[in-house]
Amino acid sequence: MPLALLALTLGAFAIGTTEFVIVGLIPTLAADLRVDLPSAGLLVSLYALAVALGAPLLTALTGRVPRKALLVGLMAVFTVGNVVAWLAPGYATLVVARVLTGLAHGVFFSVGSIIATSLVPKEKAASAIATMFSGMTVAFVTGIPLGTFLGQHFGWRSTFLAVAGFGLIALAGSALFVPRRIAHAAPAPLRQQAALLLQPRLLLVYAMTAVGYGGSLIAFTFLAPILQDIAGLGPNLVGAVLLAYGVSVAVGNVWGGRLADRHGPVKALKTIFALLAAVLLALTFTAHSPWLVVLTALAWGAVAFGNVPGLQVYVVKQAQRYAPQAVDTAAGFNIAAFNLGVAGGAWAGGQVVAHLGLAHTPWIAALVVFAAFGLTALSGRLDRRDGVADRADGLAVAAH
Repeated sequence: MPLALLALTLGAFAIGTTEFVIVGLIPTLAADLRVDLPSAGLLVSLYALAVALGAPLLTALTGRVPRKALLVGLMAVFTVGNVVAWLAPGYATLVVARVLTGLAHGVFFSVGSIIATSLVPKEKAASAIATMFSGMTVAFVTGIPLGTFLGQHFGWRSTFLAVAGFGLIALAGSALFVPRRIAHAAPAPLRQQAALLLQPRLLLVYAMTAVGYGGSLIAFTFLAPILQDIAGLGPNLVGAVLLAYGVSVAVGNVWGGRLADRHGPVKALKTIFALLAAVLLALTFTAHSPWLVVLTALAWGAVAFGNVPGLQVYVVKQAQRYAPQAVDTAAGFNIAAFNLGVAGGAWAGGQVVAHLGLAHTPWIAALVVFAAFGLTALSGRLDRRDGVADRADGLAVAAH
C-alpha cells in the first residue's frame, strides 16, 4: 500500500471516529456540560448538517486549489476543530468545533477519492477508494468504542484530543507522501449541481437515503442512554456493546453489498429496510433486559448500514438513466442526503426524548424506517413501469 494511501485511510478513520463517537459520550457530555440529552444529541445533528451543506459548496469553491494543498488544509482544519473541542470551555464552543470539523469532513472524501485513484494504476482505482473508505469501517469497529472508553474513564475531552492526534498524523503523512501534482477535473458548478435536485427519480432515491438513515438515527443517537438508563448497563459495558455493534456493522456492509449484487439494489434495500424496522421495533421491548438489548444491538448493527452499497449503486444507476452528464455529482448528493438524514434523525430523536421520553425512540425510529421501505417499493414499482430491470449491472462506488 502506498504510504499516501495509508495517510488517507488514517484520515478517514479519524473522521469516522469523530462523527459518531459522540453517540457513546452523550450521557457523559450532558452531565459534564449540564445540558439535557436532546442538546447533547444536537452535536450529532449539527456535525452532519455541516457535512451535508458544506460538501457541495466548499468542493465547488475549492475546485482550483491543488489537491495536495487542499487535503493538507482540510486535515489541518479537522485537527484544529478537535483541539478546539478538547479545550472547549462550554457547550457553545463545542458546537463551533463540531461544525468546523464537519465542514472539513464534507470535502475530505471527494478530494481523497481523487487522490486515492491517482496513486495506483487505473485497474486498481476502485480498490484504492475501498481501502481509503475502510478507515470508516475500522472507526466503527475500534475508533468509536475506544473513544467512548477514553471519554468515560478520562473525560470526554480526552477523546477529542486522541482524535486530534490521529488527525495530526494523517496531516503529516499527507504532507510528506502525497504527490505534489495530481490531475483533477473541476467540480460541477453549483448551478449544475442544483439542477439535479429537480430530477424526481433522483430525489426519490435521496429521500430513501435520508429517511432510512434518519429513522435509524432517532434511536442510535441515544443508544448509550438507552443502554445505561433503561437496560441498566454500566458505563464500561456501553463501550463493549458499541464494539460489538461496530463488528456487526462491518459484517453487515459486506452482506448488504453481496445482497445487492445478487438480487439487485431495490430488492436488497427492501429486505434491509424491513429487517431494520423490525429490529428497531424489537428494541422497544428488549431495551429493559440487559441480555436481550445486547443481542438486539448486534442484530441492529448487522442491518444498520448494510443498505449503503445498495443505495449508492442505485443512485448511480438512476443517474446514468436520468442525469448521465452528472453521475459523480449525483452520487455525491446521496452522501449529502445521508448526512441530512443523520442531522434530522438526531434532532427528531432529541424531540422524542424531550416530549415523550427515551423509551419511545426505538418504535418511532421503526416507523420512519418503514417509510423508507415504502419509498423503496414505490421506486421499484416505477422502475418496472418504465421497463427497467433491478440489477446492479456491475456498478461499484464508495460511500459514507
